[in-house]
Amino acid sequence: MIDFRERRIASALGPKLKDETVGDRLRARLRTGSSTWIFLILIGLILAFSVQRPDQFASVPNLRNIAVDASVLLILGVGATYVIITAGIDLSVGSVLVFAGVVSAKAMEAIGGDGWGLIALGLAASLAGGFAWGALNGVLVAKARIPSLIVTLGTLGMALGFALVITDGVDARGVPEKLVDVGTGTAFGEIPYLVIIAALVALAGGIMLAATRFGRHTYAVGSNPEAARRAGVNVERHLIRVYSLAGTLAGLAGFMSLGRFSTTTIDGHGTDNLQAIAAVVIGGTSLFGGIGTIAGTAVGVFIPAVLQNGLVIVGLQPFWQPIAIGVVLIIAVYLDQWRRTKYRT
Repeated sequence: MIDFRERRIASALGPKLKDETVGDRLRARLRTGSSTWIFLILIGLILAFSVQRPDQFASVPNLRNIAVDASVLLILGVGATYVIITAGIDLSVGSVLVFAGVVSAKAMEAIGGDGWGLIALGLAASLAGGFAWGALNGVLVAKARIPSLIVTLGTLGMALGFALVITDGVDARGVPEKLVDVGTGTAFGEIPYLVIIAALVALAGGIMLAATRFGRHTYAVGSNPEAARRAGVNVERHLIRVYSLAGTLAGLAGFMSLGRFSTTTIDGHGTDNLQAIAAVVIGGTSLFGGIGTIAGTAVGVFIPAVLQNGLVIVGLQPFWQPIAIGVVLIIAVYLDQWRRTKYRT
């Protein structure tokens, strides 16, 4: 019996085959099924809350708030999608976000001022901080062959610990006004800058995943690393790049959070990693690797944001949100396994 994963990888990395492989058909069906049902769930939630509270939930200001709430999580979700497609996991992104924000805030505070040059320096420091932790994760996973769960669980604590050491446990608040203006401002009258940035990152991430060699190699490594290696992919180097990308995006998310809240909010990101992973999996990316899309992640990100906002508006306790997200997450993983079993046969 021919392994469908090896046939898919050969098709993705080599010349285009005339006949569609089993793996191609499987991936297409899994993607289509995931995207369809998760989008319908999102539409159903929006309609349900809109019917119950049309003047509050469906208002432009409230929808804008939902989009802003989802923007930072979407940045994390893009990086998490790449990692999970490689059959890995990154639990450290919330702590990396905090560390990157702290490094950025301290760098800008040390220099002082309020110019765009200072903002650029803060962004560079945030991206560099995120990249460093991501690269460390990648090296430990790819070269030392330590399971990603253990590696990122360790760096989760380390990144947060270093952030606390740098700040003595006190949030840094010396954020330039221009950065706060970006974090809270809007373009074209109604669209927040943070939403525009998140949308551009998601668009770029989606194109890179779907239409470039880097994206094809990501799917190949997640489907079958040994087959990808035989097809000429440097699996170790690619994993380092993927984890570095996730860390860099966490750094960008930290910078965005810094602008939005005008402080580092050290204690406010304890569940960001789990929310990002949940959004990615709900969006159809398989925890078993090899399958996923940025479009699905974008839809998955809005489900917890809509639930959180809608539950508050209809008067239910916000404690119901993690229960609802947990149910949707379990259903998403179950459907992923069911579809794999169905289309493999």
